[in-house]
Amino acid sequence: MTTWKDTPTRTVNVGGVPFAYRELGTGTGVPVVFLHHFTAVLDDWDPRIVDGIAAHHRVIAFDNRGVGATGGTVPPTVEQMGSDAIAFIRALGLEQVDLFGFSLGGGVAQMVALQAPELVRRMILAGTGPRGGGGIDKMATIVGTAYLKAFLTWSDPRNFLFFPRTADGKAAAGDYLHRLKERTRDRDKKITLRAGVNQLRAIRHAGQSQPDDLSVITQPVLVANGDHDLMVASEHSNDMARRLPNAELKIYPNSGHGGVFQYHREFVATALQFLAD
Repeated sequence: MTTWKDTPTRTVNVGGVPFAYRELGTGTGVPVVFLHHFTAVLDDWDPRIVDGIAAHHRVIAFDNRGVGATGGTVPPTVEQMGSDAIAFIRALGLEQVDLFGFSLGGGVAQMVALQAPELVRRMILAGTGPRGGGGIDKMATIVGTAYLKAFLTWSDPRNFLFFPRTADGKAAAGDYLHRLKERTRDRDKKITLRAGVNQLRAIRHAGQSQPDDLSVITQPVLVANGDHDLMVASEHSNDMARRLPNAELKIYPNSGHGGVFQYHREFVATALQFLAD
């Protein structure tokens, strides 16, 4: 079976804009569409999670508008990112999908479910929270501090943003970042500074917006996070799970924003069980 490190990058025309995506996996059932985090491109997906889910499902991951190899400009709001995701899904001719949204991607997934509920069968929301959850003003400081530490130590900022600075956390960070380098050919374009700034503005706008009525999202939802998420406070995941009428919550111990990557084996098993129900 084709794996994440060698599946080809394709493009599809979405309203005149080329959207870059990759797909792999087995099965003829409902595909799982992956939605990614702030500044991430296709090569930032953990191969263990993609391959683990693709062993039982068709998986599709893409760069949203203005990100990586996809054309256009990053939209100013998460709502518009959701609209672009809907347009991408429909451009592939899909009538129903499962969504896996991580961090910013989790916010986009919620927008897809709110704007086009008929498209969504189930959702996995990891390392994310609800719109208007609060604490967004701390984001710039947290991210800025992590990038400064990364610059001073010649390392990746996700060492500081995704994983706790414990022995286990540091080991998990090293393993995760090593896995991201497994693909050596046909790698994606890095996100531009302008695109990253536009994403951050959209995140701030979402954080300062009025909360959504999550009670209208009646699809089954798996909410996952670490117990000490610096980027999206873990209590936001708890709050979101309480407000979603058909949600289950999984919190991983001694982990942070990247809890699903630190516990990728356990997470894949939980996700497969959830998607199979």
